[in-house]
Amino acid sequence: MKIKRLISIASFTLAMLFSSLSYADEPVWIDVRTLVENQRDNIAGDLRISHSNIVREVVKLFPDRETVFYFYDKTGGRSDIAISALKLEGYKNLHNAGSIEEARKQRGLSQ
Repeated sequence: MKIKRLISIASFTLAMLFSSLSYADEPVWIDVRTLVENQRDNIAGDLRISHSNIVREVVKLFPDRETVFYFYDKTGGRSDIAISALKLEGYKNLHNAGSIEEARKQRGLSQ
């Protein structure tokens, strides 16, 4: 269990590092599913932030309220919750990509 936690922390730390190095014009893709769902199936390079922690983490990682975000989950419902919470914080460029499968299609990615 401790190893899984360490791997999760390391993955999140690397994601933060790479997200801070990315260009401002590039959209940020965030998987708002649970850690277990993400471990079963994920898109390499995307952040995974639970919709319940989205405000705290996004404000910390992306203080620019003009950053373009795309959120996805299993069906799009948790993405809507994340978007609503971030709108209250002043974020403007928020998009619901629907499911992980739809996010892949929108980006021309294969599983």
